Amino acid sequence: MIPYSLLDLSPIPEGGSASDALHNSLDLAQHAEQWGYTRYWVAEHHNMPGIASSATAVLIGQILAATKTMRVGSGGIMLPNHPPLVIAEQFGTLATLYPDRVDLGLGRAPGTDMKTAAALRRGMAGADRFPQDVVELIELFQKSKGDQPVRAIPGEGTKVPIWVLGSSLFGAQLAAQLGLPYAFASHFAPDALEEAAALYRHRFTAGETPKPRFMLAANVFVADTEENARRLRTSPQQGFLNLRRGTPGPLPKPVSSFEEVASPAEARLVNSALRVTAVGTKTTVAAQLRDMIDRYQPDEIMLTGMIHDHQARLKSFKMAADVMQELAA
Repeated sequence: MIPYSLLDLSPIPEGGSASDALHNSLDLAQHAEQWGYTRYWVAEHHNMPGIASSATAVLIGQILAATKTMRVGSGGIMLPNHPPLVIAEQFGTLATLYPDRVDLGLGRAPGTDMKTAAALRRGMAGADRFPQDVVELIELFQKSKGDQPVRAIPGEGTKVPIWVLGSSLFGAQLAAQLGLPYAFASHFAPDALEEAAALYRHRFTAGETPKPRFMLAANVFVADTEENARRLRTSPQQGFLNLRRGTPGPLPKPVSSFEEVASPAEARLVNSALRVTAVGTKTTVAAQLRDMIDRYQPDEIMLTGMIHDHQARLKSFKMAADVMQELAA
């Protein structure tokens, strides 16, 4: 069976609060563990009115405390925002408290706008050091050498698994070169998906990971009827469109049809960016996920779904887990 995992941006729903979002994430994580999800990842974003996972390591610690066996990690930490030593200490602390349960997915983008990136003190130029920073992190997680002047305490010797996250050929090439697992952000930027997966597998050199490990990210919206599932999907469609319009906000309430609130050109843009999506009843979603798996041959699949109503989100992810188990059977 292909392992299936869950990516949660801790969405702040329209009419709700950041407190609601964070408590919903803890509740979803506890259910996801029961439903057989392998990993539960949260993502770093800043200055986003609809996302509550900005203090990513803090939230990961809370989710680890609320669960027992599931791996928990970042999808991802935006490394240009941080000195590698700080991340090594944060995730080394988590790995020391919760051995063999912590993942560290790393992204090259700042995860925000330029003004906010500057406010984070690292500036946009930090992206240029991404390969060196990844190597530095790998070394900080190894057992320290006697003459090593800078050490991550806690952190050294924990060998926290590092994933490279990306939506371009750059990340695929870096992950292959360093021998690291690679997760592609196909849930919102799928244009280079096939080429990146092929490049990663072709150029992979054994390193921390002995053989290529490719993760596909997909949006999923499952409900009892096709109509209800499509309605759930309109929330992230609206949210993505608002972001493109420069008017980000809380995750919008669903509408009967996305085309009601978007022009034809806007609808085409949003639907193209979010096209790696399975939406419908369990039967429909099973066929769509099977097609994705057959086409891209991922070693793992990361499911995500920005759904406004928490109970509907729980139900969707429960039904998605049922689908993945049925596909394996």
